[in-house]
Amino acid sequence: MPFRYDAPDIRPSKPLFSIVLANTLLSTVPGISGAGPSPEKTLDTPILDSELVFTGEIRSSTARPNTPTGCPTPATITRAMMELTSLDPLFINAGMVHAPVVPCLDMYGEAGRDPRDGDAVPRAEELFEKGRNVGRLLSRYCDLLMLGECVPGGTTTALCVLRGLGYHANVSSSFVKNPVERKEEIWNAVRKRIADRGTLEPLDVVRIAGDPMIPVAAGIALSCTSDLLLAGGTQMLAVSAVAAAMGCEPPSIATTAYVRDDPTASFERTAREVGARVYYVDPDFGEYAHSGLARYCIGEVKEGMGAGGAMILACMLGFTTGEIKERIVKVVDGFH
Repeated sequence: MPFRYDAPDIRPSKPLFSIVLANTLLSTVPGISGAGPSPEKTLDTPILDSELVFTGEIRSSTARPNTPTGCPTPATITRAMMELTSLDPLFINAGMVHAPVVPCLDMYGEAGRDPRDGDAVPRAEELFEKGRNVGRLLSRYCDLLMLGECVPGGTTTALCVLRGLGYHANVSSSFVKNPVERKEEIWNAVRKRIADRGTLEPLDVVRIAGDPMIPVAAGIALSCTSDLLLAGGTQMLAVSAVAAAMGCEPPSIATTAYVRDDPTASFERTAREVGARVYYVDPDFGEYAHSGLARYCIGEVKEGMGAGGAMILACMLGFTTGEIKERIVKVVDGFH
């Protein structure tokens, strides 16, 4: 199957590609996230991925930009698209355990807590307002904002937020085998905490069950007056659902076909229920003659670091699918 994509009818002259970085302590729960060589190391992933996308290499660690099975991380794909398009990414620190090593707009947030033990994002309303300020600011400097995320464990917080907002959603995973039962165990604990609070506003659900990226990205999306696409899968669907629950037009999403085609998730159905328009890219990694990239086709990784949106943005800017493929392979092979 050839490289396929769909995109909005927009021809941006001043696009901005931005990534919201955050942690949730749920990523340290064994079996929840594959975005790192160990559960504890998942806390480093936003730092390492942003460094790779920004500089083209990882200088602060001996880590390699591949999963233990040799699958290139989405950060390598996003880096390839930044090189191809000559765009400089903007990173936003919503709340992490460790300080970033690349320049960031800092929201002065804290890492998300385990929602089973207490409120996950106690300052959700404050982070939302800060996001609104950032959205207004960025609107002055771009005519299209492609907004991605990097939050290991974030599909589980997204599940809790989507369920807390009333959607019977199922979410994907960076693992080939989705740890559905483990995620359901976490949701069942969080569900009891949400039920005990009674009627809740959307940001109350985020405060109880989410992660710092969600309120920041929602604030940016709802105040940005430029064209905007949320670059990501389930996690950005949760952001769009928060916007819809607040009575606003749900932002559109750009993601990969690997998220859409995950049989353990309900991405397309839930997106329809939210009312979010979704644009997909199928980069046809199985035809690249690259064993690592081919692992995307069996369900590993699927999306992250705005990779799907970055590929769609390159297409919107007029780069051919051949140029996109060539640059991805070049960047990925450079790390071997």
